[in-house]
Amino acid sequence: MANIATNIPASPLRDGWKKFTAALARGLERHSQVTSRRNQIDALEAKSDAELAAMGIRRDDIAYHVFKDLFYA
Repeated sequence: MANIATNIPASPLRDGWKKFTAALARGLERHSQVTSRRNQIDALEAKSDAELAAMGIRRDDIAYHVFKDLFYA
């Protein structure tokens, strides 16, 4: 009959790999957030002043409008 051990201790290599992949995932998520906000800024900057006024945004306040949930909450 065979014995199977199910309480195998975590190895430093496995822990290092988990930390690396978690950091990589956080970095990719952050990159996608920044890219998304940059795309929003580009789209708003491409609009005319009349279009921005209809949205209630001044050209000088585009960055404020895009990032207000992070800094001005």
